[in-house]
Amino acid sequence: MSKLKLIIGNKNYSSWSLRPWILLKYFNIPFDEVLIPLYAADSKKKIVKYSPSGKVPALLHGKVTIWDSLAICEYLAELYPQKKLWPQLRGDRALARALCQEMHAGFAALRSQMGMNIRRTYPRKKSTPEVVMDIARISAIWTDCRRRFKNKGPFLFGTFTIVDAVFLPVATRFRTYGVSTGKLVTEYMTTLLKLPAFLEWEKAAIKEPWVIEAFEIY
Repeated sequence: MSKLKLIIGNKNYSSWSLRPWILLKYFNIPFDEVLIPLYAADSKKKIVKYSPSGKVPALLHGKVTIWDSLAICEYLAELYPQKKLWPQLRGDRALARALCQEMHAGFAALRSQMGMNIRRTYPRKKSTPEVVMDIARISAIWTDCRRRFKNKGPFLFGTFTIVDAVFLPVATRFRTYGVSTGKLVTEYMTTLLKLPAFLEWEKAAIKEPWVIEAFEIY
């Protein structure tokens, strides 16, 4: 089997890159990493060598190229069915997919006003009504899942799955911007942010030399 190659952006800022990266790391799936700093003069030129969309992340596997984070996760689930990247029960799996799609396509206010920035903390940032609604919806999702599946493990569906990888960047945002959360949400965030794989990502993010001024506005 050809080795996987994952093309990612800055670890401090690229939430889309974190999702498939953490999935690969958590499930001990071997891969090569290619990091291309974003928003540099030659970033686009370098990225299009791997990704036809000119965006990261992208996964290369032999002749296969996938340039969407959720599509990458789905591909990995099919490639490694024994790893159980999705919940095993059909109903749970359908719910997990619905939540992933909601995160993938929604929460525009949270994305635009609370960008991922692992090196910084902005606890006094005032949230707009739209961001408050996004935070409330995410908190409701996490609380509901933890109540329903708490006896199966510490993650949203008990064991770690794609849906946890998809929501992990949100946990970093909540921490960066000092979002106040309830007990179950706080416990879940702590679980995610203490994962050895995430701590590895975080350590690298802190050490990165690149600063993107557009994401350092507060």
